Amino acid sequence: MSNEQPATETVDPVDTTVDITPLEHAAAVREAFRAGVTRPVEWRRGQLKAIAAMLAENSGEIEGAVRADLGKPGAEALVTEISAVQMEISDALKRLDKWMKPRTASLSAMTLPGKGQVVRDPLGTVLIIAPWNYPVNLLLAPLVGALAAGNAVILKPSEMAPHTSAVMAELFPRYLDRRAVRLVEGAVEETTQLLTYPWDHVFYTGNGAVGRIVMETAAKHLTPVTLELGGKSPVFIDGTADIDAVASWLAWGKFLNAGQTCVAPDYVLAPPEVAAALVPALKAAVEKLYGADPQASDDFGRIINDRHLQRVTGLIDQRKVAFGGVSDAADRYISPTVLTGVTLDDPVMQEEIFGPVLPVITVADRDEAVEIITGRDKPLALYVFSTDEATQEEFTTQTSSGGLVFNAVVLQLAVSTLPFGGVGASGMGGYHGEYGMRTFSHEKAVLRKSGKGPGGALKLAMPPFSPWKSRLLRRVLKG
Repeated sequence: MSNEQPATETVDPVDTTVDITPLEHAAAVREAFRAGVTRPVEWRRGQLKAIAAMLAENSGEIEGAVRADLGKPGAEALVTEISAVQMEISDALKRLDKWMKPRTASLSAMTLPGKGQVVRDPLGTVLIIAPWNYPVNLLLAPLVGALAAGNAVILKPSEMAPHTSAVMAELFPRYLDRRAVRLVEGAVEETTQLLTYPWDHVFYTGNGAVGRIVMETAAKHLTPVTLELGGKSPVFIDGTADIDAVASWLAWGKFLNAGQTCVAPDYVLAPPEVAAALVPALKAAVEKLYGADPQASDDFGRIINDRHLQRVTGLIDQRKVAFGGVSDAADRYISPTVLTGVTLDDPVMQEEIFGPVLPVITVADRDEAVEIITGRDKPLALYVFSTDEATQEEFTTQTSSGGLVFNAVVLQLAVSTLPFGGVGASGMGGYHGEYGMRTFSHEKAVLRKSGKGPGGALKLAMPPFSPWKSRLLRRVLKG
């Protein structure tokens, strides 16, 4: 595969008749990295263009696979799975030269004369473990950063989205350089094998329980990790907000992908009068999106499998259903559901919902909302609907979350100049745009001297120390 191959040119596909283990795949891409395959900027650009071509030329097949796994409509898959990655690629191609350019660092008096730089080195061999809820986006978006940084990569798609995994496995060797970029299918056994390898970085998106296993296993090799987890992302709404506008945002962001979105609004905190106005507005907003019967809508997704359907339906207290609360196990369907009269002790408030259920909890004011939010695990996202500057300032300075969004939801994912990642229980590390480049690079300190012996102020710091030399050194060090 040449460094400047056309984006649509394919490479030799993997010989599927050869039985090769996950660890052998890992060793193969590491050898490619050591051979320098991934370092040239032309190779990086070629791989990014190849991903873009793969998505453009196979969008119909990809959308069909995502629909088979998640019931996701084609237009939604196009926006949230395909176009989102294409925008990441476009941004990376536009800015790659700038990202790779060494940065000048100022030097202290003791190190002059000389030149300091920060040079971004690829980490080496990277493992990306993707989840099932956005099986294309969350597989390929991290890959963009890893390839832009010049790494060799193994990708492990989720076995819970088997149709998408199979399509990606078929397409990857047709478009990408299999010397350094490979996709390994499988389930727990294959993932467990891959985690035993001494990677240079592991990037995992999923739940906290598995995230802890990933981190524990990686620690045995002192491998750095990025953990993109989740949690209960709260929403606070005050009396200054436009309730109809809020309802439109929440109906879209919460019920997108049937609620199976890591940054979906998980629960609402609002004063009683705001909550009372919100519920009918939400009902109207849901009907506007999905009709009177969302199950009959081609635009409303499905729960990934029976186990998750049973888990989510178990969180719905029918006594507290304001609207919705309907499920159909045979269709893996749960209707858009809003709960009222919810307390912090209810089962629905003890875990991330990850489904189309939105609890509404009444609070006295923003101070009580802040107290509730700060008393729980730090969320991946925090949403505040308020035009009051004091309220915005309080949430900015008094809360901690992966991201904070005012008067909108979910859109932070579409801004490549903002880092995306969690904090505390919601994860560690970030990516998107240049932040992905940083995640998958080592920022190496480079100091250049002339080749002559020590000179300048440094000579003052070298023995022998006469009284006058010591006085002068103290004067220099004090500035």
